Amino acid sequence: MKLFHIALAGFLSLAAFAGSAFSAAAADLLTIQLKDGPVVIQLMPEVAPKHVAQIEALAKKGAYDNVVFHRVIDGFMAQTGDVQYGNASKGFDPNKAGTGGSDLPNLPAEFSKVPFTRGVVGMARAQDPNSANSQFFIMFADGAFLNGQYTVVGKVISGMELVDKIKRGEGQNGEVSNPDKMVKVTVTKK
Repeated sequence: MKLFHIALAGFLSLAAFAGSAFSAAAADLLTIQLKDGPVVIQLMPEVAPKHVAQIEALAKKGAYDNVVFHRVIDGFMAQTGDVQYGNASKGFDPNKAGTGGSDLPNLPAEFSKVPFTRGVVGMARAQDPNSANSQFFIMFADGAFLNGQYTVVGKVISGMELVDKIKRGEGQNGEVSNPDKMVKVTVTKK
């Protein structure tokens, strides 16, 4: 019986830890206005403080406004955030979208035990784990193969049905012609 209580206590501690990653402790909300309406993401500064701070800084200065979803793979994810080449209203280059970042420095990885499930938001990066900058992706479905390989920064808490409407790309890389965009991106306190 004592073993059962120890196991139960361990399970409850783990559940509390996992739950806190998506709890009210993360008071910062990122709202992405899409053509069909708002998507609200609860950011997780307690999981990835440097990445969340960078996303917030870019959003607050309007860098994400009008940036396209350049890579969208059905059943996997929608990627956006290339402020250098992905802005539909200035400097958009469909041949380079997805290769740029921002004028801020790349970030060291902040891997966590938060799993990549539907609605989770992760930072895109190159081969180097410490190369995330401004690009991020929203999961359409669970992707356990990404766990511990990419930094989780948040989770969609409202508007996932709008994420599901983002125009899909073609081919293995999910390149999108005439892509949807983030009309406006704002940060608010919960």
